[in-house]
Amino acid sequence: MSAQITRHITSDAPHVMVVDGSKVVRRLMEQLLKREVPAVTVIPCESGREAKERLNESVVDFVTTALQLPDMDGLELARYIREHAPQAYIPIVVVSGEVNERLLARGFTEDITDYFDKSLGMEALAAFIRGYVHPEDSVTGTVLYVEDSRVVALATRRMLEKHGLTVHHVVSAEDAIAYVRKNLEESKAPGADVVLTDVYLKGGLTGKELLKTFREELGLSRGQLPVLVMTADDNPANQAALIQAGANDLVQKPIEERLLVTKLSFQLRVGQLRRRGKLPRTAET
Repeated sequence: MSAQITRHITSDAPHVMVVDGSKVVRRLMEQLLKREVPAVTVIPCESGREAKERLNESVVDFVTTALQLPDMDGLELARYIREHAPQAYIPIVVVSGEVNERLLARGFTEDITDYFDKSLGMEALAAFIRGYVHPEDSVTGTVLYVEDSRVVALATRRMLEKHGLTVHHVVSAEDAIAYVRKNLEESKAPGADVVLTDVYLKGGLTGKELLKTFREELGLSRGQLPVLVMTADDNPANQAALIQAGANDLVQKPIEERLLVTKLSFQLRVGQLRRRGKLPRTAET
């Protein structure tokens, strides 16, 4: 779903450009980022035109943009940044309340690195951005990893454990369902903080059917058990079907390590915020 990140942010003082037509939103984001992201420099922009001008004047490591700007669409701005930015790659994240609708309609382009749903709140947005600009800030949690290739699973497990994550590996959707069901019966909790699964699995059930079981049969919402789905299928209709089935996010194959760890870490941070009561109720769905 997302473009791969080919340029790592190594600066200890990241420059984050915030593009939004609302002065209130820009001020809130600037205050939050300065509090939550160490040594950050925030470049607030009211319009696409101002963002283009500032892009040529300042070093920019990361861009957030609203979908609707006073003078253009946020996707138009993203395309301009891709074509004119002096850096090799700048992560560009759309911040919008229309993310789910756009994802279902596949209404985003490859110019966008990632998407953030406004309903999760500003605290979650700060965690989201921090995961990109300071990926070394590790977060702990348990990943239920569903992969039928033991060779692939071993390599991925070692990679995730290197980043401080605990990994429980199973080889089929059936095993994943049995694991979660047992934990729900014993402790009323799923036994994992996030699920990472491939779409195509050996056995009777696919990754999509695993999603439906979690969401419909076991009644676990996206907030209660986040699921990231790995897929090599770039067909928009098939990707939309995974989101509709209950995936929190998709990770395009071949997997880029930093992007995968960032997405997993974000889901874990959101879970921590949820347990501390810092997310709005709309984020529980």
